[in-house]
Amino acid sequence: MKLISQVSEVHEFIDEYRAQKNTIGLVPTMGFLHEGHISLMQRAANENDKTIVTIFVNPLQFAEGEDLSSYPQNLDKDINECEAIGVDLLFIPSSEEMYSQPILTSVQVDQLMSTIEGASRPTHFSGVATVVAKLFNIVGPCNAYFGEKDWQQLQVISTMARDLSFRVKVLGCPTVRQSDGLALSSRNAYLTPEEREAATVISRSLQVASENVQAGETSASVIKSQIVDEMTAETLATLDYVEIVEGSSLQTIDQITEGARILIAAKVGKARLIDNVNPYFGIK
Repeated sequence: MKLISQVSEVHEFIDEYRAQKNTIGLVPTMGFLHEGHISLMQRAANENDKTIVTIFVNPLQFAEGEDLSSYPQNLDKDINECEAIGVDLLFIPSSEEMYSQPILTSVQVDQLMSTIEGASRPTHFSGVATVVAKLFNIVGPCNAYFGEKDWQQLQVISTMARDLSFRVKVLGCPTVRQSDGLALSSRNAYLTPEEREAATVISRSLQVASENVQAGETSASVIKSQIVDEMTAETLATLDYVEIVEGSSLQTIDQITEGARILIAAKVGKARLIDNVNPYFGIK
């Protein structure tokens, strides 16, 4: 595995890969890799000739007062995980390498950025889209893999890639969960044992909602109220939002259809956790 920190070196190896007509799979991450990331890397390795993983804690997507300085990291473990999977190139740039000068350009995806998570974190998705656009330009034509846990992010990136004609196929991959349903997240590391148990209310409320939809309840307001009741019963969890939307447009809906998505964010201890589900499929 090649361990690289310079954009110019990535270009050098990418040119070599393409000269040999290799297909490329890209997995952008912020590190502190868990089984969710590993599932993305495994899929990329299975579906492509060469696999590139990036680790970069992107300052543009953190607002003032968020956990940029304390975001969990374990680079040695991450490198070992990537080697075990068979990653070909691991790109770990510094902030200075990615943003050598104050960045004056940002990427906006109208309508998809300002709602749901974007309402709580107004600058977040612009930061995400900008850094992913840079990575797409650095790597060039590829298949790029993102987890469905960050559903809104997936829609933003997919739309950006389409609208800006990137030669990148964006592929969503199922959320990986622990045995009790909690979605894997690097921020789970913030949870105490008591908070970790309390955090399962998020996936549990989504599963209850899914069962009710599958039993015939299609009123979004009714399902939303049921989720709010379930969440507020857990004293260690503070609900930020629950929204029921059409999956690709992220527009709120009154009646739940097969393309719907239920999205939740909640604070448990120091951790702000997100999750989502298509209620017709439920928690898998």
